[in-house]
Amino acid sequence: MFNDIDFLGAFVPGIAAWFVVSLALFVLADLLLTKAGVYRFFWHRALVRVALFAMFFCGFGLVLSASG
Repeated sequence: MFNDIDFLGAFVPGIAAWFVVSLALFVLADLLLTKAGVYRFFWHRALVRVALFAMFFCGFGLVLSASG
């Protein structure tokens, strides 16, 4: 697991990289689920979207922390 990343001369926390990658995966998954009409089965669509992002973010963090 890395602590800091040098990004254009500024050090940013390593968790920011997890956030950016999981955000990109979330946007793709959200577009696919919206096109497929999956969100119509859920009562609270925003809560489903937050849970989906949390699953990507935590899952990506767990995979990276277990491998390093």
